[in-house]
Amino acid sequence: MSASKPQESGEVRIEPSLNKNEAEFIAERRKSVLQSLKKLQIECSQNEVPNIALLGSGGGQRAMVGLLGSLVQLQKTGLLDSILYLSGVSGSTWCMASLYQEPDWSTKLETVKDKIIQRLSGPGVSWKEAFEKLKKYYSRKDYFSLTDFWAVMVITSYVKEIDEHTLTEQWSQHSKDGKVPFPIYTVIDKKCKHHNIGDPWFEITPHEAGYSLTGAFVDASNFGSKFHKGSKKNQQDEFDMLYLQALCGSALADEVEIKEQLWQKIKDLFQQKETIFQESRKEQHERSLEALESRAGTEIAAGFELRRGEALLRISEHRQEDPTTPASDEECYQKLMNLVDMNLSALTGEDPSAFDESIRTSLNDLSGGQSLSGELRIAEAYKLDLKSYTMDVCNSFRGRIGWPFDAWTRIIKCIYKWTWGRNYNFLHDMTGEAVPSTLQETETRDFEDAGLLLNSPYFSVLRKERDIDLIISLDFSEGDPFMTVMEAAKTCKELNIPFPEVNIPSEDLQKPKDFYVFKGKNTPTVIHIPLFNMVNCGDKIETWRKSYKTFQGPYSAEMITDLMEVAGKNITNNKGKLVEQIRAAVGQKGSRR
Repeated sequence: MSASKPQESGEVRIEPSLNKNEAEFIAERRKSVLQSLKKLQIECSQNEVPNIALLGSGGGQRAMVGLLGSLVQLQKTGLLDSILYLSGVSGSTWCMASLYQEPDWSTKLETVKDKIIQRLSGPGVSWKEAFEKLKKYYSRKDYFSLTDFWAVMVITSYVKEIDEHTLTEQWSQHSKDGKVPFPIYTVIDKKCKHHNIGDPWFEITPHEAGYSLTGAFVDASNFGSKFHKGSKKNQQDEFDMLYLQALCGSALADEVEIKEQLWQKIKDLFQQKETIFQESRKEQHERSLEALESRAGTEIAAGFELRRGEALLRISEHRQEDPTTPASDEECYQKLMNLVDMNLSALTGEDPSAFDESIRTSLNDLSGGQSLSGELRIAEAYKLDLKSYTMDVCNSFRGRIGWPFDAWTRIIKCIYKWTWGRNYNFLHDMTGEAVPSTLQETETRDFEDAGLLLNSPYFSVLRKERDIDLIISLDFSEGDPFMTVMEAAKTCKELNIPFPEVNIPSEDLQKPKDFYVFKGKNTPTVIHIPLFNMVNCGDKIETWRKSYKTFQGPYSAEMITDLMEVAGKNITNNKGKLVEQIRAAVGQKGSRR
């Protein structure tokens, strides 16, 4: 494994090598792996230690809980300490984020597991906490996208917390002597995926973020900051772990279902507005009163007398002058609520025109006679007309009100533009053939759930410089249990990346087993383990799949425990086979030296 030269803060690194800090950690982790192999009765030298990567696929809560159950059993069987890298997509990254909160978590996984289960089974985040977090995202970032809203309103409902630590802060808690696998979080570049150009595979580690196959990286703490020709021009706050989980985990359903979820979450938050604002209004009232009473004290010293009732009168007069008084708030909220209901109606196939008159009336009242420029045509293609109508209504707020209405209108616009994960492009206007021109063109890039392209993070560990010998793929996908490994093989063939040939027996397509091994000449060995299979589920595979869908409400404590047990069986039932393949990887590595 070659390591990079040290890079200055804010500098873009373009070279096919490991980050220096990653290389140093991996060297220490390999020492821990050697001790683990000895305990498993696998004899080898330090140079013969195989580089083993564990992959967690996407799958929402199913992946989050399934990965946790698998890791618990990997520790109990003595196999966890043989893992060099832990890479995740979507729901698996939620599990990773929870684990790495705990310093050296793999040494106390049973305790950490109980803590996570207790949190996942708890009440979660309050509406007020969610609203305050959304306000922080809105005020701190140059680019505000659906990912920020998704983090606060959807991810928190599953992970049941707001983790404001950054990835670099989280990693600083861990020992440098390799007690845990090195984590890799993965997403994709939306434009590269949609246009099938450039390098879509994007990874985020505790040290840097960048394009896995191109080899273009920036410090993790600078991801999202503004760059020009490889130099940092404007620092943005480092993303926190809640945002990272949303960035990685936004593909919980197809686009229509996600849009319906987004509109419903906006409506839910509107309906909670009195609870949210009641306390903040009370605090604002008290602060205003204190300020007025303070000024009154000065006036008394000068010979004037101001009673408390007069102070209250001043507050009342101030509210009448303030355009964002509770009364006008209510009118604006009602207008937006009607707009949300209109869009929800269209998504569910109902006629949205019933809300038109109410919206136009309230807009006319608020704007002093200004009317919408467009007309809502109710026809077979009304959804297309609804887009311009909605944008027109959102634009009517411009210049008249700030937070929170500007945030709502920006969220609504993002729904129609489908803007996810927008961040500054650290490769903007760079020169040189090492970086595809398509990655240099725009000031910003949009990133999204890697599961939309490939629901397992193969390409993060297939970087040549990581020199992976054995891949253990835990597949928690909904639907075809072999799609990820077959698509990985197909893409690797197109990109000339070493990967074994994948052939699945036809009889296994509907009745998968719990353990598959794929080998090739001068390729890593790939172990593929479908979550639900004939061994741990018997003839009830479909029953399990229907009980644990990707798109459903938070799991109960009983559901979490049951799923962890089923996922764990895939490890305990195959300990011997796993040890056998690790031993084979040792022999294969030794024969190449």
